[in-house]
Amino acid sequence: MIPYIDIPFAYLGRLIGASPDELKLIFSFLLSYPLAGLLKRVPDARPAYKNLFSLGVSFFYLVGLFNLWDGLRTLLFSAAGAYAIAKFLRGEKYMPWVGFVFLMGHMSINQIARMRADNPRSVDVTGAQMVLVMKLSSFCWNVADGALPESELSDFQKDRRLTELPNLLDYAGYVFFFPSLLVGPAFDFVEYRRWLDCSMFDVPVAVDPAKKPPTRRKRKIPRSGTPAMRKLIMGLAWLGLYVKLSGPYDPNVLLSDKYAGYDFLKRVLVLHMVPFTARTKYYAVWTLTEGACILTGLGYNGVDPATGKVSWDRLVNIKPMGVELAQNTRGYLENWNINTNKWLRNCIYLRVTPRGQKPGFRATVATFFTSAFWHGFYPGYYLSFLLASFIQTVAKNFRRYLRPFFLDPKTQAPLPTKKYYDFFSWLVTQVTFSFVTAPFLILSLSGSLTVWSRVYFYAVIGTALSWALFESPAKPALRRALEQRAAAAGAGGEGGKKEGQKQTGGLPRSASTDSLASREPVLGLSAALDTDLDAAIEEIKAGVEMRRASLKAAQQRSKRA
Repeated sequence: MIPYIDIPFAYLGRLIGASPDELKLIFSFLLSYPLAGLLKRVPDARPAYKNLFSLGVSFFYLVGLFNLWDGLRTLLFSAAGAYAIAKFLRGEKYMPWVGFVFLMGHMSINQIARMRADNPRSVDVTGAQMVLVMKLSSFCWNVADGALPESELSDFQKDRRLTELPNLLDYAGYVFFFPSLLVGPAFDFVEYRRWLDCSMFDVPVAVDPAKKPPTRRKRKIPRSGTPAMRKLIMGLAWLGLYVKLSGPYDPNVLLSDKYAGYDFLKRVLVLHMVPFTARTKYYAVWTLTEGACILTGLGYNGVDPATGKVSWDRLVNIKPMGVELAQNTRGYLENWNINTNKWLRNCIYLRVTPRGQKPGFRATVATFFTSAFWHGFYPGYYLSFLLASFIQTVAKNFRRYLRPFFLDPKTQAPLPTKKYYDFFSWLVTQVTFSFVTAPFLILSLSGSLTVWSRVYFYAVIGTALSWALFESPAKPALRRALEQRAAAAGAGGEGGKKEGQKQTGGLPRSASTDSLASREPVLGLSAALDTDLDAAIEEIKAGVEMRRASLKAAQQRSKRA
């Protein structure tokens, strides 16, 4: 028998071809807006009431709406385990890693269970647990940083450190903050606490009192209705586009006989539209949840002292136009799942590196595997990740050695031909990532390879040829041509180097190559796989030499004995 609460969703689902769970998920996002408005109106001096209100709504979502009793127990177990680890192992240098392993291990069990259930249109707790892994692993690191002297911490760590554990009610409110419960965005406990006690909204003394953001009834939380409604409208627009496109561009279309009968260009077009359609769903849900967070006030990110304009981008997780108009791999990835990028950087990449050293190959590998395991265990995920790693490096080389030919070597201003380069790089980036992300939707290994084969593995072949190009004499030839071009314009070499312009391998670093300065992985993907592989080989060689030296020294000591 269908539960009473499911009846309207089942009826509407039959009319529009959606599952009841998908409709309930959208309903929860929309319901979060009036509930967020109520939460914002809880008196500033009553933080306990804010926590209780949020807990009540989250329990209604999990149990009353989705009947996820097992999901509720799962989230409670993760939250209780992380809090216990932070409490009883506090001060131990390995505590955050224990918390990380516990949280990832617990989530992995549920990821495997979801694979076995094989029902992607149902809502289970794994999405909420993925968000919770980010929040609680960050929480463990914040607690660990609170036990260290400030001299050993970066500015970011100082800002997020917890010198004492929060009380259980505040912690529970943080874990079950309802606007971001099911799909995010994730944020640190310090941000939640500053929202809870309203210290987040303290206006700097440098701001003219006449330019302070308007509040209601002398409350500290600025008015956020307008930016929240903008997000609501944008999210609904993306949702409408998804509903319109999801029928003709369902991922199963790529495995159909009809698709196989299309000519090559049409297959490439459909291959592009299927991932685009899937992205519109994420654009919709992440924009809707961000808007609800803004309405509560948690999206507040300060005020411009000159103009008095309030920023509401603290929790932005997606920049759709940044993805759709990206002209290079890094631009594409940096605008997608932004908070996951921050989490991987702050909790993995920078944490596996010993203090005082720069992150290297080990940090990159650790970040890559964390990102892969965090997403789940479908084979399609790993096909996408592996290919994207090589594409990231190839794209970096094209940007480094080809793009400068379309810029004035002296001023770095775009030449008239730059618009053709921009269009071509945008087209290649979009078509390539349509190929790369298809396995993320197909999931199975055989299905993913079938789809790739139907477009003749164009991105794999293109990446292999590009990699070979930059491993050939063409790379030093391009370097010499750029150096000669810069020297002829009086902009290259030591003699032509202007103030504020750095040298990178004999090439002037400018606005065109600034993005190359960052070696940090994006979503776990190496920014310079070739360099990382070289570093790995050197590290292995150094280890072998150290081992040989150790054995030789042991033999000499044995002879003397």
